Amino acid sequence: MAKDAENLVLIVNPRAGAGRAARRLPELIAALERHGARVDARSTQAPGHATELVREALQEGAPGVAVVGGDGTLSEALNGFFTRDGAPVSEGAWLGPLPCGTGGDFRKTVEIPNEVEAMAARLMSAAPRRFDVGWLEYADHEGRPAARAFLNVASFGLGGSVDRIVNESPKWMGGRLAFFLGTLRAMAGYRNRRVRVTVDDQPPREASVLNLAVANGQFFGGGMHIAPEARVDDGLFDVVGIEREGLVGNLTLARHLYGGTLLGQPGVSFARGARVVAEPLGDVPVLLDVDGEAPGALPATFTLRPRAVRLR
Repeated sequence: MAKDAENLVLIVNPRAGAGRAARRLPELIAALERHGARVDARSTQAPGHATELVREALQEGAPGVAVVGGDGTLSEALNGFFTRDGAPVSEGAWLGPLPCGTGGDFRKTVEIPNEVEAMAARLMSAAPRRFDVGWLEYADHEGRPAARAFLNVASFGLGGSVDRIVNESPKWMGGRLAFFLGTLRAMAGYRNRRVRVTVDDQPPREASVLNLAVANGQFFGGGMHIAPEARVDDGLFDVVGIEREGLVGNLTLARHLYGGTLLGQPGVSFARGARVVAEPLGDVPVLLDVDGEAPGALPATFTLRPRAVRLR
């Protein structure tokens, strides 16, 4: 290791990807050191711990953090860049994803390699660039007001039910299979939800949705290409709604959903904007899916924070 090695705080979720993160960690640390890092690894101990560890590291003066884990760990880490009131903890701090989890959806959008050596080389050589972050105000499962940041995609409808199934599934199944089977199970007994959605200053729109995604990134659900035109630095959400009724009708959309050709299909709505307000119109809860987690339900407000964090 060179004398001028860069100090690197590494947040690790050892349980990510059914323990894949823990198994890859020695190889990953060795690769980072070969590329000039002096690694300070800090492991998470429980759900939500990544948020605390990142916040502590930034408050200690770290210029940024690298994160070993899946999309859920990365989203937790992002929330450590903000106080509980949503204020930045450290202006200009960077986030460095080192994906080793179940879904890997954000990795696809920003084109992070999956091979350890290439992943380490990219992190240590890349110049940080600004990217957009979503801020979500919603109701938690007890109906209390809550707020959090999101990195990739926040959606409502079927996705919240799928999250619950996937998070109870064996991690050995892998992201794509777990999310696909979870989607089939959830759809079998699901009925579209009536909602009112307002994008920026456009007229409110009422619809019966299977799922509606407020997308910063392009992929969610273990490889579903829900928003193929989304960009993480364009200052806008891509808002994609699936409004078909019935299991058979929605299954016919599957190849378009995975193939990135969903937009323009019958029963699919699309809009762009920096602020989305969603309200339920029935008595049945409309669950949220936020970066692969299910934190609560509508009503919710999704606000884009342009160029809020640097990505390395």
